Amino acid sequence: MIKITILSITTLILLSGCLNKHGVSAKVYSDCKEYYDLQGYYHKECGEDDIVTYKEIGEFFKKEQPKNNKNVW
Repeated sequence: MIKITILSITTLILLSGCLNKHGVSAKVYSDCKEYYDLQGYYHKECGEDDIVTYKEIGEFFKKEQPKNNKNVW
């Protein structure tokens, strides 16, 4: 019983991460780089410190559509 408890606590500590609006990262607030270029366009670069993004999670669980190799005629 003690081994299971120690194992579960260790697993929770090692697999813990912070959920933010971009995905799972090691920080609570992800550092975003915001700037305007010479033409006046606004740029915002976020998610460089993310471990896993929600987009990557969605692509992992997305099922591939089977390719239809049969001809109609």
